[in-house]
Amino acid sequence: MKAIKIIPCLDIKEGRVVKGVNFVNLRDARDPVEAAAAYCREGADELVFLDIFATVENRKTRLEWVKKVCDVVTIPFAVGGGISSIEDMRALIDIGVDKVSINTAAVKTPELIKEAAKEFGKERLVVAIDGRKNPPGSNLPRLEVVIKSGTEGTGLEIVEWAKRVEELGGGEILLTSKDGDGTKEGYDLEMTRAVAEAVTIPVTASGGAGTLEHLYQAVVEGKASAVLAATIFHFGEISIPQAKQYLKEKGIPVNI
Repeated sequence: MKAIKIIPCLDIKEGRVVKGVNFVNLRDARDPVEAAAAYCREGADELVFLDIFATVENRKTRLEWVKKVCDVVTIPFAVGGGISSIEDMRALIDIGVDKVSINTAAVKTPELIKEAAKEFGKERLVVAIDGRKNPPGSNLPRLEVVIKSGTEGTGLEIVEWAKRVEELGGGEILLTSKDGDGTKEGYDLEMTRAVAEAVTIPVTASGGAGTLEHLYQAVVEGKASAVLAATIFHFGEISIPQAKQYLKEKGIPVNI
């Protein structure tokens, strides 16, 4: 097993880090530059920055917000939100972003995955997939892809979409359970494992981390290659060193 990555996530609204539950009821968490610098010092393996209202507000990622964080990060840095073209990606890479993350645009224009992988290399391309569980008899897939910050269903089955993402050249998948987001009740292990077992590219589990045990479950039961969390890190409930030490003691390889 490769070393498991611990990744804090900065959800950004109006230039501030925010956190909600099920993608709504957002509350202010901290300043993104201060947060990014702190996570780098603490030993985070990567950092994800999501301009969560860019797509909903029909605009591009705010480069000035990204640039401020770029200036302080010392670890691989991925950015998503409002990215819908090769030009958008190039603008971010030009200011120092290591990876770009696309979600809604990938669903709307799957060929963009192929173009981006060809242009920048698959190692710089993250395809984010947001999912929800539907009840039996809903005539929708049990595990369905949602877009536009979870506001719009697609009718796409998550595992089928994940396989397509890999075929088109996606370098990794950032998989978030909308139902789990911010609840601190644990990752959606069924969804995570279903996707991780269907593809050979790395899958990052996201949405629902509340305890150290949840991080461990995402790796062992969910088969995730990395664990992403926001609430527990932003509000000081668990530190990056604590998370790594816990996983190490459980026999999970991590970069200390």
